[in-house]
Amino acid sequence: MIDGFLALYIFMLAAFTGYEIIARVPVILHTPLMSGSNFIHGIVLVGAMIALGHAQTPFEVGIGFIGVLLGAGNAAGGYVVTERMLEMFKASKPDAGKEAK
Repeated sequence: MIDGFLALYIFMLAAFTGYEIIARVPVILHTPLMSGSNFIHGIVLVGAMIALGHAQTPFEVGIGFIGVLLGAGNAAGGYVVTERMLEMFKASKPDAGKEAK
């Protein structure tokens, strides 16, 4: 019973600390942090696939499949967000009527 409370305490402390750290990140640093986050999500996805490959019972296979599904969605979503953020930094195209004279 104590182990459960300790795990809950660590989870709550990590969630609060993570929120406070991320909330104070300047906007200009979000893109580099997002790319680092995508790297970590890729590692999580590989770990989920390895766990699914070692699953033996139907319950383990189900949990492993959900882990792979969520990990893949998280990694793909991170890359989509990063691509959108990088689009914001690209120079806009000049108007067709206002090209160099």
